[in-house]
Amino acid sequence: MSLTERLTNDMKQAMKDKDKVRLSVIRMIRTAMKNQEIDSQKPLSDEDIITIMNRELKQRRDSLQAFEAGGRQDLVEDTQAEIAVLIEYLPEQLSEDEIRTIVKEVVASTGATGKADMGKVMAALMPKVKGRADGKLVNQVVSQELQ
Repeated sequence: MSLTERLTNDMKQAMKDKDKVRLSVIRMIRTAMKNQEIDSQKPLSDEDIITIMNRELKQRRDSLQAFEAGGRQDLVEDTQAEIAVLIEYLPEQLSEDEIRTIVKEVVASTGATGKADMGKVMAALMPKVKGRADGKLVNQVVSQELQ
């Protein structure tokens, strides 16, 4: 079952269950997918959909930090619920140790020696961890390994 079909089925189920949070998150994802489809003028692959979900997840995490800083507990709870729903559809995320192992392999294969080679390492690394790791965490691990 493709991710699009899964989202459609889950949306129907959320309507039946009257699960407003899940329904609103799925509708938000489907809207972003439709906009991307219109922009690219081609059907989206599961990888494209995962990229959209990662973008939405990043936005929610940024909002969560702002809400926590502003003391808006009601919005914090709503955003955490949205994040939980989004995470269900994403592939299992890599742990920091797994990322570190992949980074070490890429650093060795690219021959990187210092911070100046960070762009080269990131370019080789990101396709390997795309959709399975947070970009900020990957950036931090690469920075630590290149010191």
